[in-house]
Amino acid sequence: MSRLADIPIPDELIQCARKADAAAQAAIYRAMGPAVFALIRRLVGNRAVAEDLFQDTMMAMFQRLGEFRGEAPLGAWLRQIAVTRCLMYLRSPWHRARLHWEFGDEDSSLRSVMLPATPATSVDVVDVERALASLTPVGRAVVWLFEVEGYSHEEIAQLFGRSVSFSKSQLARALARLRQGLTPQEDQEACTQI
Repeated sequence: MSRLADIPIPDELIQCARKADAAAQAAIYRAMGPAVFALIRRLVGNRAVAEDLFQDTMMAMFQRLGEFRGEAPLGAWLRQIAVTRCLMYLRSPWHRARLHWEFGDEDSSLRSVMLPATPATSVDVVDVERALASLTPVGRAVVWLFEVEGYSHEEIAQLFGRSVSFSKSQLARALARLRQGLTPQEDQEACTQI
C-alpha cells in the first residue's frame, strides 16, 4: 500500500480526467482507490462506513478536479478531502449518538475493547486492524495521521480544531494503549483449562 502523496499521476491524465474522459478517470480511480480506501478504513474503523465515505470522497474528487491547482501531488490533495470527510463523520452528532446507544453511557467515545494479550514469538504477526480497533475513534485517527500519513501535531490540531497539546496527548495515550495491548503477559492463565 502506498501513501497517497507518493502515487504518481501524470499531468496529462489529470487534464483528461478534468474533461470528463471516462478512461482517464478510471485510471486515476484504479491508481488512487486502494490507498484512499485504506486511509479511510483506518480512520473510521468501520468497513461499511468506510465504503460510504470512500465513494463520497472519490465523487468529491472528480467533481472538484477542476479546482486542483497542481501545487502538490494529486494524492496529497485527495488525502485532504478524505481526511476532512472522515473527521466530519467522527465529529457528527449521529456518530456520537450511535456510540452512546451501543455503550449506554456518556464516556462511550472513550471505551474500547482491549486486545487479548498473548505471548509474542518471532513468528507472530501484528494484526493492525485489531490493534487500531482497540483505540478510540479520535485516538485511531491521530495515530494514523501522525505515524503513517506524516501529519505534524500542528496540522492534526488544526484538522480537529483543537490545540497542539490535544494532538500530542491523544497520540501518547493511543500509543500507550497499543503498547499495553501488544505486550506479552506471561502470568495470564489459558482461556480453556486442559
